[in-house]
Amino acid sequence: MKIVSGGQTGVDRAALDAALEAGVKAGGWCPKGRFAEDGMISSIYPVRELERSGYKARTKQNVVDSDGTLIIYFNTPSGGTEQTLLFCIREKKPYALIDADVLTVEQAAEKVRDFVERNAISVLNVAGPRASKSPDAYRYTRDLLLFFLKDYR
Repeated sequence: MKIVSGGQTGVDRAALDAALEAGVKAGGWCPKGRFAEDGMISSIYPVRELERSGYKARTKQNVVDSDGTLIIYFNTPSGGTEQTLLFCIREKKPYALIDADVLTVEQAAEKVRDFVERNAISVLNVAGPRASKSPDAYRYTRDLLLFFLKDYR
């Protein structure tokens, strides 16, 4: 299993932190310059810079290079989270939607487990809102992925 994301604050950063904490491979693409809303993405995160700059190009590349995408949102997907969903549909890539306002971490982990097994996913892209849009995104995502990964191995 490998977890990839774009390195943005919130869901992306939590996914990378959970993977690193669980001893799972981590990676993904980030914008040229390693930009995120809190400044430059730390070198502790093994994300690679795209030659083209911008969040949209990074989002698409992470969808294309993964076997499936986990999309975490709160109430309604919007902004970059919605863009991720559209890329999954256009690229005909499997995706799982997790409404963090509805599902507990345990319920979400079960849904992720089913999604990964059903689609034989070895590279899982994780996407969702940045910290400034959803302050609970980091905690929820990290807890969810750590719960999923402890049983997955």
